[in-house]
Amino acid sequence: MTGADGLDERQQMIVALTTNVTRFFREPHHFEHLKTQILPRLLEEARRGGSIRIWSAGCSNGQEPYSIALTILSLMPEAADYDIKILATDIDTKMLAEARAGFYCDQIMSATPTDLRNRWFERDGEGWCAGEAVRRLVTFNELNLMGDWPMRRRFQSIFCRNVLIYFEEETQSKLFSRFVPLMTPDARLYIGHSERVCGPAVAQLSTDGVTIYRLRSAS
Repeated sequence: MTGADGLDERQQMIVALTTNVTRFFREPHHFEHLKTQILPRLLEEARRGGSIRIWSAGCSNGQEPYSIALTILSLMPEAADYDIKILATDIDTKMLAEARAGFYCDQIMSATPTDLRNRWFERDGEGWCAGEAVRRLVTFNELNLMGDWPMRRRFQSIFCRNVLIYFEEETQSKLFSRFVPLMTPDARLYIGHSERVCGPAVAQLSTDGVTIYRLRSAS
């Protein structure tokens, strides 16, 4: 089927085939590492006019990139006034619509530290809605990891967690190799607890913690 109806069918197929298991601050050691090992230096550079770019690849309904934003705001409440951007991408347009809405019920928000939730989210009926400062840090775009990547700038951190596990190893290998050129020399790549770097990227990346990688040349 072609035209609008064909597009709708393809979107429905994508929704059926993609897995959208996510939660705020999932795998908390990644956010602790980001907060204590990566962000202090980057935020100081941002205060001096530098830029920060972080990519959440396979962002689902936004809980991961919003968790990154909350981690940044916990260290730098005025972060939205600086050149700090989180790119959040996913193939599922339904999930992206939920992410842009930024509304989460009480049960979903229970994994978020109370102080961060109360400061940066707004109470809305039976749930919470992302506040302006959080929203200003995150940009949501549709992106198929198997297609073209339009990004030209490199990232200081890339989160691609519990996404590649659903691909066969040959595809995983290709995707890991595509991440490497988009990493700044001191960048970190965060992957899921069941995932391991494979293929040519193994020679280019070294571990910097549990399921955390950095460029080997920067080790």
